Amino acid sequence: MASATQPGIPARPSFKTDWLGNIRGDILAGMVVALALIPEAIGFSLIAGVDPSVGLYASVAIAMVIALVGGRPGMISAATAAVAVVVVPLVREHGVEYLFAATILMGIIQGIAALLRLDLLMQFVSRSVITGFVNALAILIFMAQLPQLIGVGWQTYAMVLGGLAIIYLLPRVTKIVPSPLVAILLLTAITIFWHVPVNHVAGEGQLPDGLPTFAIPNVPLTWETVQIILPYSLTMAAVGLLESLLTAQIVDDLTHTESNKQRESAGQGIANVVAAFFGGMGGCAMIGQSVINVASGGRGRLSTFAAGAFLLILLTVLGDWVGRVPMPALVAVMIMVSIGTFSWSSIANLRRHPPTSSIVMLATVAVVVLTHDLALGVLTGVLLSGIFFANKVRQMFRVERTRRPHSAVYTVTGQIFFASVDRLLREIGPESQYDDASSHVVIDVSKAHFWDISAIGALDKVVDRMRLNGRHVRIVGMNTASADLVDRFALEDRLGLETGLAPH
Repeated sequence: MASATQPGIPARPSFKTDWLGNIRGDILAGMVVALALIPEAIGFSLIAGVDPSVGLYASVAIAMVIALVGGRPGMISAATAAVAVVVVPLVREHGVEYLFAATILMGIIQGIAALLRLDLLMQFVSRSVITGFVNALAILIFMAQLPQLIGVGWQTYAMVLGGLAIIYLLPRVTKIVPSPLVAILLLTAITIFWHVPVNHVAGEGQLPDGLPTFAIPNVPLTWETVQIILPYSLTMAAVGLLESLLTAQIVDDLTHTESNKQRESAGQGIANVVAAFFGGMGGCAMIGQSVINVASGGRGRLSTFAAGAFLLILLTVLGDWVGRVPMPALVAVMIMVSIGTFSWSSIANLRRHPPTSSIVMLATVAVVVLTHDLALGVLTGVLLSGIFFANKVRQMFRVERTRRPHSAVYTVTGQIFFASVDRLLREIGPESQYDDASSHVVIDVSKAHFWDISAIGALDKVVDRMRLNGRHVRIVGMNTASADLVDRFALEDRLGLETGLAPH
């Protein structure tokens, strides 16, 4: 019960809610996701330069394990492109066994990150960055379908349009069965019976024909091995956690529920370790498949577990039939995901939201789409958000000079930190520049707060400048937190430093 009261950690749902609250919806949604995972996992394996079984086995293991230990029910985790692109040099130079070792270390690092509560860093990711991340992923998902739509016959386009029609129109008639599943099954039947000349899943790569087996990576247990895999593991862990936590936030919004981000971070680490021991590559949460799951009615852990279990059944029992699933059917599902993922309201909000928010969103989209690097895009958005915020706070600052009978009083209002120290130095200029200059100066900071050593350094310069010009300086009204910084970092004693409001 104690953990439920900690900030950012929702109350723990019951076993019944997570596993038995939506059995039919979760199982059917898991079937749809399992079919959609196959071409994705194969494609990511090819990106990493490994056998398709490495991505497929990873998807099975990660999905099933994260359903048990993750913190976001209904979210799908599996092998992903974000992790695959990182390991290309490792696989090329050292082989797939080093990939398995790096994935184990990746999981350990993610577990340590969970213990250190690095998930709390997500509090610094603004809504504009999340919107940009979502829109960029929607664009990337659509772009990933283009190779299946170029240089093909009219039958492919007809089947894609037919699949989209089924997906969007069937729910108006009935919602008993997820419309994406109906589209896949119906188009597969049409392709088989009428021998429609379109691409099939089997053409994407060789499907495995057996169960994954437990094996320890065949690498030397030496410091040299650690030096080889550590840089890759750190990058994989960071990218995996970033995408997983952002996706968890998106699924939170879609389902209007909260999730335990610390548990999700630890769960990702455990799932990756298990995947590596069963011949799988690293992975993380997948926004596309998570949206498919939610749109198909999946809500609980059972949907994620069912996706991994059905994928395993499809690979080991129904491999021949799975190979005959037409790619246009899966393309239609992914286009639906792309359309549903994109935040269409963000286009209208470009005119309504502050320009800085729109710039952050558009910059995040542009960097992710151009580089295909989710982490770089989010980092760009976060840095821009920080710069714009600092500039905004910097402008919420003023200094007023009032001449009193025996002194000149400078009243400082606002936040003093590294971005506002220049204005502080400019606006509390030498007292001698005024016609009614006074030999006694009071700097009233009762309405200000000093945040960092840059602010304290600026205060040092102001006081030094006044004293060098022969002025007696007194600082009044400093709050306790600011005074503590002065005591620790000021270059000299503040003679006359007082707390509370300045006497007039």
